[in-house]
Amino acid sequence: MKKALLAASLLTFGVAAHAQSSVTLYGRLDAGLEYMTGVPTNPNAAGVATGSTHRFRAESGDWGTSLWGMKGVEDIGGGNKVLFQLEGSFNTMTGAGPGGGGLFNRWATVGMSNDGFGTLLLGRELFISNGVWDFDPFGQSNWSSASLVRGRNWPASSNNISYQSPKFAGLDFYGQYSLSNATNWNGNYPVTNGVQTGQGREAGAQVTYTNALFQVRGLYDEIRNAGNGSLYGGDFQNGVFGASREYSALLNVFLGQFKVQAAYQAIRSSGAEGVAPGTPTTLDHEWGGVTWQATPAAALIAAVYHVNGNNGAGNATIYTIGGSYNLSKRTLLDIQIATTQNSKSANYGLNANNPGDTVGTDNPLPGHSQSGVYAGIQHSF
Repeated sequence: MKKALLAASLLTFGVAAHAQSSVTLYGRLDAGLEYMTGVPTNPNAAGVATGSTHRFRAESGDWGTSLWGMKGVEDIGGGNKVLFQLEGSFNTMTGAGPGGGGLFNRWATVGMSNDGFGTLLLGRELFISNGVWDFDPFGQSNWSSASLVRGRNWPASSNNISYQSPKFAGLDFYGQYSLSNATNWNGNYPVTNGVQTGQGREAGAQVTYTNALFQVRGLYDEIRNAGNGSLYGGDFQNGVFGASREYSALLNVFLGQFKVQAAYQAIRSSGAEGVAPGTPTTLDHEWGGVTWQATPAAALIAAVYHVNGNNGAGNATIYTIGGSYNLSKRTLLDIQIATTQNSKSANYGLNANNPGDTVGTDNPLPGHSQSGVYAGIQHSF
């Protein structure tokens, strides 16, 4: 009898312990077909494009990054929980995983949370500038707010300490601080075999206010050059796109079936000396758009993105329409049509390409346009 009672007690304890912790496997697969014009071709001896062509290809991640991950929570009592998250990206079309970022190139965090005090995390995270996605009509689409700032808005960062506050009367705060882990506080990693190793110090903070009618967010962030800790240059010497300060004002307005979104970003660098004409050291970036949730399953989207660079760098505008149709809670069909119009000296493409006019960047010729259409399917689990 005693043995039976002991066994029952242990079983009860095991069930209770199990109920206090959980691990979830999740992911997203995105794939489709893409047609694009204005693709550079016919490189000269220096690799600079001298002509344009069109391209039809299978593509992964145009509507959102394909990814998989695990996250877990353990309730340790007193309103406290221990959290972890591991997440990596991959290419649905080829099966290839992340490159230099490692297996969990998007998230690798552990931390603690409390409903009354907030959440503190340590590890690798998407950088705080990804906070613009909540205010972008096309969200994580390849042809969206990251395109005209050449990916400045969507990096990941290592060595992070981050804090998310609870909501108080609609207000919440999020902050992130990322150590360089170099001997110089801001960063001083050498270039090895033509590749910039390590990262510069990164940091940012955002304040968000949300109510039933609208949501507004103010966001500040900075990315330092890994090689010298300055606010210009960065990986692959991408200038203001690689290292700079960014000030963002973002707005969502909720009007029944309609959501109106708008944003302004001022991107500023310092320490940029002797920059060649046509290379920007500051950027002004803005966008606006509307989403019409026509039915619970179908949404139509229209948006305009614009960037203007100083130092004779010119300006560019993306005009785009698209939409999605949910076949189920986990699966949707998507389509997007877009065109980039460049001023005489600018060569921004639909994708978030590195600066330059070589064939490898995929940028159109300076002053030329680039247009495309993408249709695909996305499944989440």
